[in-house]
Amino acid sequence: MIRRTSIAIAVAAGLAATAAFAQGQYGTAAEAKAMLEKAVAAIKADKAKALADFNAGAGGFKDRDLYVFCAGTDGIITAHPSIKGKQIRELVDKNGKKLGEDIMANGAEGKVAEVSYMWPRPGADTTPVDKVSYVTKVADQTCGVGYYK
Repeated sequence: MIRRTSIAIAVAAGLAATAAFAQGQYGTAAEAKAMLEKAVAAIKADKAKALADFNAGAGGFKDRDLYVFCAGTDGIITAHPSIKGKQIRELVDKNGKKLGEDIMANGAEGKVAEVSYMWPRPGADTTPVDKVSYVTKVADQTCGVGYYK
């Protein structure tokens, strides 16, 4: 009986590891777009709770290297894992692209636009890599979710 239980536990652990590997180490374009759609619905339902969840990575708003970021109409970042409170329009990538201005200019209610730039993945490595963010505007927030190429 103990041997069967041990085998069952080993099989279950193997299946869990396989499922995690199949999910991938990084988020995909489709997953980023789906998270943005979920974020828009959350803001429409309760903006204060949504922004708190985005900042905490709660409620499914943090998945591997995917996260929601938002800025108010004044450009102050209201949700981001590490730069909340900064002016988004001042963000420039390593190639000199004014990504914050691009994000704010492309965020439009009812539409999703793509903005490409260089940005470091969350974690220890601070080397910027290619990133594409889906951006939109909902209420007084311009929000996005990006995936890394």
